[in-house]
Amino acid sequence: MRYKIVIAIFLLFWGVMIARLYHVSIKSNFYYEGLAKDNIERKRFIKPVRGEISDLNGNLLAMNQIGFSISIVPHLKVKKDGQKKNKLEVIVDKLVETFPDLNKTIMMKVYKKHNSPYNHAFIKVVDFIHYADMMGAYPKLSLHEEIKIEAETKRYYPYGKYGAHIVGYTGRSNKKENKKDPVVKEVGKIGKSSLERYYNSVLEGELGYEVSKVTATNKAIDVLEKKLPQDNKNLQLNIDINLQQMIYERFGEATGVAIVMRTNGEILSAVSYPSYDPNLFVGGISSKDWKALQQDLAHPFTNKIIHGTYPPGSAIKMGMALAFEKAQPNILATSEYCSGYITLGKGKGKHKFRCWSRWGHGDVPLRKAIRESCDVYFYNKSLKVGINAMAKHLRSFGLGVKTGVDLPKEYNGVIPDKAWKMKRFKQPWYMGETVIAAIGQGYDLVTPLQVARYTALMATSNLVTPSIARIVDGKPTKRKVVPMQFKPYYLNEIRKGMYDVCNSKKGTAFKTMSKLPVIVAGKTGTSQVVSIPQSTKKRLKEEELAYYSRSHAWITTYAPYDDPKYIVTVLVEHGGHGGSTSGPIAADIYKWLYKNGYFKKKPEEVSENKELNVSNKIDVDNEVVSVKKKRVKSKSKVETSHADLF
Repeated sequence: MRYKIVIAIFLLFWGVMIARLYHVSIKSNFYYEGLAKDNIERKRFIKPVRGEISDLNGNLLAMNQIGFSISIVPHLKVKKDGQKKNKLEVIVDKLVETFPDLNKTIMMKVYKKHNSPYNHAFIKVVDFIHYADMMGAYPKLSLHEEIKIEAETKRYYPYGKYGAHIVGYTGRSNKKENKKDPVVKEVGKIGKSSLERYYNSVLEGELGYEVSKVTATNKAIDVLEKKLPQDNKNLQLNIDINLQQMIYERFGEATGVAIVMRTNGEILSAVSYPSYDPNLFVGGISSKDWKALQQDLAHPFTNKIIHGTYPPGSAIKMGMALAFEKAQPNILATSEYCSGYITLGKGKGKHKFRCWSRWGHGDVPLRKAIRESCDVYFYNKSLKVGINAMAKHLRSFGLGVKTGVDLPKEYNGVIPDKAWKMKRFKQPWYMGETVIAAIGQGYDLVTPLQVARYTALMATSNLVTPSIARIVDGKPTKRKVVPMQFKPYYLNEIRKGMYDVCNSKKGTAFKTMSKLPVIVAGKTGTSQVVSIPQSTKKRLKEEELAYYSRSHAWITTYAPYDDPKYIVTVLVEHGGHGGSTSGPIAADIYKWLYKNGYFKKKPEEVSENKELNVSNKIDVDNEVVSVKKKRVKSKSKVETSHADLF
């Protein structure tokens, strides 16, 4: 037994010795070899130039200004209390004397923060001096061995507030951002919002580097390896900045959103008004400017295009009608009678849901329901279909879901159903909530871009993914299109109703949209922001309400009617009625598009009393339907005749 113990101790001793020998002679060799290599080699990264952003016509929306940065050699003694000026302070004073706008306190603070015995690199104390300002001072400053002047670029946005919510801005990176991206760590800047953020990994490029042989004092004596950075990775957008400027100025004192989009999803303009100057953020925004932005009740910093969520109001009615049809085929074949309201419940629980027209609309078929925006039509249909089916199909039409646009942190909005309310409020769903959801009120919340996308669906039967970037680093962006199937007759009736809205005297946008150089179809919407008590007999006019109690005003349109090419969606916050408030802005947008060649030729004038002769498949189908309807005229129910047709 003793021999076994001795042998075990012997083996353990030699095992430890062999392991230690391996660690000292082999494993540690790699470590010390690396240290030795670091002592004789220095790797210096070469920063790439950030890519530029231009509009559809080549106008630069984000560019790089050429200038210089200033760094000071490390290990200079820092002045202590009671001492006279030392070399560091003399150098800093020299810089302030040369460039009076520099802040001595900040430069001293930055130097002290980065100065240490282990740092042999120059310490940057001035991020950017403009080229013109440096040229006169460069000969004198370059004589100082303690000062290093390097070429530098600074982001600049020539169109400022006009493109802020589209282009975004860059700012100084933080520790978390530096850890994630080696390029950001070296450059010290990152895209903070909008396209600058979404495409940051493209725009920032790739680092280059230079490996040099250095002396013990860190002086380079030979270049061992060099790789140039990959930079100038540019973006070209679908945006027309001239259109963007025109729309921005057109808003005047109003606040809101306007979107112009091709029916294939390319966004020509997206204005969130009011806006801000992104150049304020490039070098770090002052507390005064930031406070002013935060306290502005018009919320200029909020990107209302994708972050503003609003009740869609009557703008939802085209999609709601198609949702009814998807849930219960041929439900749209029957008209509804509007006496000005419907009543739900009994006794104390009795509740009256009013139509916007106190006198009602009488017998209302589908086309009239869209043209005159009859609420009772949608109240009655919704009670037959139910909220779950309505919500399911509306989401498939692009409402209450992200559009997929190339902007960061897009909001979903809300198209509610029973499960959503239970999860959100721990409460059951009530029948009255179904009724108000049917006209785009209640819990319904959508973004303006969702409404524009959904309008393109109404015009073309295609659900597209909106895109702002046209070409990314030399490669065209891919378009995503999802075709959707609707019954041709009902979709065509909805489109005719949208035509009537803009071109019939009974249409809610007739006054502003009927005399344009192109034939426009659309829908207005008035989305309430405060509820109306049951005791109210006569509603106040929108202009009689306090500003923040007024409804939001929508209009969403497409043109030309017979061959849809463009979508124009406008929302004016607390604007009252869509036709009278948002309509004039939309009309001016169409006039500008026509004047600037976006429409090839002026369509023929069409009499409001004549049926439009539209040369597409749906209208051909409709002509067949019209003939068949005459043949079944003797049948007692309209619903039966439509059932035969489909």
